[in-house]
Amino acid sequence: MEKATSDSQPLFSLPARPLFVILSGPSGVGKDAVLNRIKETGYPLKYITTLTTRPPRAKEKNNVDYHFVSTEKFKEMKEKNQLLEWAEVYGNWYGVPKEAAIQALREGQDVMVKVDIQGAESIKKIIPQAITIFLMPPSLEELLARLKRRRTELSFDLDLRLKTAEKEMKQLSRFDYAIVNRSGEIDLAVAEIKAIITAEKCRVTREEIMPKPPD
Repeated sequence: MEKATSDSQPLFSLPARPLFVILSGPSGVGKDAVLNRIKETGYPLKYITTLTTRPPRAKEKNNVDYHFVSTEKFKEMKEKNQLLEWAEVYGNWYGVPKEAAIQALREGQDVMVKVDIQGAESIKKIIPQAITIFLMPPSLEELLARLKRRRTELSFDLDLRLKTAEKEMKQLSRFDYAIVNRSGEIDLAVAEIKAIITAEKCRVTREEIMPKPPD
């Protein structure tokens, strides 16, 4: 029997195609904290920073946490079709830069974006192969407690966000995966996201991911 050598060709190989991962969930669930922890681990993802017209909160950095832009600038980018998706949330506009996402995919990089529930649904229509992850709180009571600790909303805003979260939780079945972000267990949530990405990398039915052209 002829002995195989290190130069032997494999029987088959899986094409290395990039993933487009969407991290979503209700306001206050900890999306920013989880995303920042993933970045701290040096995990190889291309993070697409969202644009927003809202003012920065304490400790938020421009072009790091968000691209903070004026309403006029945002509308200009929207009119020029420079956004992959956009939505108005709690009186402010949010959107994902299109070119940065497309360029990363063309270069074979795995992409992750953080968007709200509306944004996740919009992107899924454009990129059906996108992997959607719903980050959820252990309970609505815990979510309310987190929003109160954040101290960035007025009382009527808290009520609105909690009611919105209740509606958003009903959209869970539209997502591919759900992860519970428990207090003090952020590293577990990060590990589960990485496990999802690893599992998706091993799938044999994935198609090439590129955004659909507009209708």
